[in-house]
Amino acid sequence: MLDSPSAEPGFPAKLKRDKNLQPCPAESGDEHYQNGIFEFNITRLLAFIDTCADRFPIELVSVAEFPNYGGSHLDEETVRTADLSRPILLAEIAPGLFNVIDGNHRLARARCEGVQAVPSRRVRCPDHVPFLTSAWAYEKYVEYRNSKLGDLPHAKASRNRRKGVG
Repeated sequence: MLDSPSAEPGFPAKLKRDKNLQPCPAESGDEHYQNGIFEFNITRLLAFIDTCADRFPIELVSVAEFPNYGGSHLDEETVRTADLSRPILLAEIAPGLFNVIDGNHRLARARCEGVQAVPSRRVRCPDHVPFLTSAWAYEKYVEYRNSKLGDLPHAKASRNRRKGVG
């Protein structure tokens, strides 16, 4: 899925569309995350992580790293009872940029209780791609991620070298 021949060593490669990729729709009872173009089947992604947990080590992350969008849209009872020992799930939505796709109630509880750090698991691209819930989400994600490659410092430096700047 990643096209590495054109990528510079050590830098993210362009994501190529896989015409054979089958989306992972949320079935009855599955938890899913939806925010704009990002639509993940959390239930299936967590099951996958459980099968190879060593690939996704638990690490503590600072609660302050993540924006506090306010808890008004979150169910208060779910926030109050959220299990802070359960890792939040961070998906790499752009190279080096991770968003919370599971654990917003846990983060809200941590903020309320003054907890400074919570356990997390980071899921890098392309590991999370098979868990996008629709062909539309997959297509839009590929476009979005690839558009962000030009924003990376090495890409900007490379453009400047080609232009004779710097």
